[in-house]
Amino acid sequence: MIIKNAQVFTEDAVFVQKDILIEDGVFTEQAGGQTIDAAGCYAIPGLVDIHFHGCVGYDFCDGTHEAITAIARYQAKNGVTAICPATMTLPEPMLETVCRAAASWKPGPDCAALVGINMEGPFVSLEKCGAQNPAYIHAPDADMFRRLQQASGGLIRLLAVAPETDGALDMIRALDGEVLCSIAHTTAGYDLAAEAIAAGARHITHLYNAMPPLSHRAPGVIGAASDAQDCEAELIADGVHIHPSAVRAAFRLFGNGGRIILISDSMMATGLSDGDYSLGGQAVKVVGNRATLESGTIAGSATNLMDCMRTAVRDMHIPLETAVKCATANPARSIGVYDRHGSIAPGKAANVVLLDDKLEIQSIVLNGAVL
Repeated sequence: MIIKNAQVFTEDAVFVQKDILIEDGVFTEQAGGQTIDAAGCYAIPGLVDIHFHGCVGYDFCDGTHEAITAIARYQAKNGVTAICPATMTLPEPMLETVCRAAASWKPGPDCAALVGINMEGPFVSLEKCGAQNPAYIHAPDADMFRRLQQASGGLIRLLAVAPETDGALDMIRALDGEVLCSIAHTTAGYDLAAEAIAAGARHITHLYNAMPPLSHRAPGVIGAASDAQDCEAELIADGVHIHPSAVRAAFRLFGNGGRIILISDSMMATGLSDGDYSLGGQAVKVVGNRATLESGTIAGSATNLMDCMRTAVRDMHIPLETAVKCATANPARSIGVYDRHGSIAPGKAANVVLLDDKLEIQSIVLNGAVL
């Protein structure tokens, strides 16, 4: 396959008009066969969502192949071609079921690739649990993580932890090199967050949300992460979780997008109509793109990553090149799958999304075939 005349997003994070060559499901330097004329389109890599919970009525924590397949199909149809879905705060046996289902799942030809698991909980703070179920919060436990990692076949790429909980820093140090620990659902201040980052927690789960706010005398997790040049931060640009000004501020704080990872944090209502749903065993009401618990606490999003990226560009005035990088290369690098995903380069999975000038999807190529 040859895709011609598109403005192609390169590994240098700029758009260049050139041909995209595909053979046997990967990008190549020589190819023939079907030709797609993509004149007037942007060609970007398939997006990589490393933090979301579900869509189209399914939750990753359903722990079934049926759920994973439905989720992976929906994501692929919306230009998200690599997924690292998140668990919730649940008992270990339920998390083990989820991990085993993920380890044994096989994708169909119309499915996004399952490239990891984001273990969001149960090692979180009661005070900042947000939509995590407080009944199942667990003290940090490296051995528990390792049991779940074994059940997952090594798929767990991210592990959320609140640094102030007893044993958290010891667990972060013990697991450094085994998994990327992420500061999450926390009351930690600047000094403790900086200590956790130095111990190995070089990732921040949904920046601004479920943590103390940035203050001029108490910069907290946000300030510590901004100061640490090897620390990256997730950001939900759905137009609900974070004010556009705060989104723009985050991009400046983290190197104009160099260390920002766009995520959706979407839950099972995504792709469906308003109504009553659940997340982590708790009731959620969805109206428009806002999902809340009965208490009014925001409970994930009802927006997929492609729509979040569009919102960042259209409504929050983030440059397109920056937003694409933060939804493709940055997340792929973060969880260690950049060798196969996140850019249009020889040897990588041939996943391409063609967008028009309004950023609407015109065509998707998944593993070298038009979806």
